Amino acid sequence: AKQILATKPDAKIAVLYQNDDFGKDYLVGLKDGLGAKYPAMIVKEASYEVSEPTVDSQVVSLQASGADVFINVTSPKFAAQAIRKAYDLGWKPSQYLTQVSNSIGAVLKPAGLEKAVGIIGADYRKNPIDPHWQGDAGVKDWLAFMKKYMPDSDVSDNNYLYGCIAAMTLVQVLKQCDNDLSRDNIMKEAANLKDFAPALLLPGIKLNTSPENFYPIRQMQLQRFNGKGWELFGDIISG
Repeated sequence: AKQILATKPDAKIAVLYQNDDFGKDYLVGLKDGLGAKYPAMIVKEASYEVSEPTVDSQVVSLQASGADVFINVTSPKFAAQAIRKAYDLGWKPSQYLTQVSNSIGAVLKPAGLEKAVGIIGADYRKNPIDPHWQGDAGVKDWLAFMKKYMPDSDVSDNNYLYGCIAAMTLVQVLKQCDNDLSRDNIMKEAANLKDFAPALLLPGIKLNTSPENFYPIRQMQLQRFNGKGWELFGDIISG
């Protein structure tokens, strides 16, 4: 929302969202970010159920609204469908994709890489297929691990990366527990992460938890898809 306000303050925004807490939480954040301009800037909202086969009809209705910004708040299967349908319709809004669905392997490849050029997203992870990170020690170790244990996997699918970061975080929690591996102590230390920075996180991004806030990831950086990979831009943003 802040990026749209800064770069396109008169935007006409269409939103596609999943009709559950996942999708509705993003709507709340969007409303908070746009503030008083929300009613004027949002020209169309469309929701879908996870049981639906496609979101093609929703994308058609969003295009018909005349929107020049498309916020795609969908899970991977539907994100790929929406990207592909928007392109096939000849609709070329500025498009924003959630972190949940920004995987090149799981979303953008099925949609068609050429159809995703220019999409803006945000992430907290290093992209293992980006040449920029090929000399990075953390990425090199991860790629070696994947080659050894999952040689046939698609390393452009960042769900694998997420799993590794989650495992690294669990290891850190267990280290903090020392010799007390009781449930109570594990829960206590899970809520006591202080500036933990797994090697696969973007520089400057750290994980923090507290008894009052169990969400460890509160920072991301914007990125734009160039047809081959994600290009980071701007400063790290905190939520």
